[in-house]
Amino acid sequence: MARKRSRTAVLKRQREVKKSEKQAMKREKREFRKEAPGHESVATRDDLAGYGFLTDEAEEVDESENDSAR
Repeated sequence: MARKRSRTAVLKRQREVKKSEKQAMKREKREFRKEAPGHESVATRDDLAGYGFLTDEAEEVDESENDSAR
């Protein structure tokens, strides 16, 4: 006759299975990102300006800080 499993043992096994599935999904996702074309793309100055991250004023401020530090 089959042995009766305790509820805690069943829950523990379910947690282990869920954890291993999550790890497998992360590995697959990581491999997919590595294989994706352009995964190492870098934003150009035009891209940054389009998003509002880059302005000419910020460059001038950075240059003046470098001059005063010398």
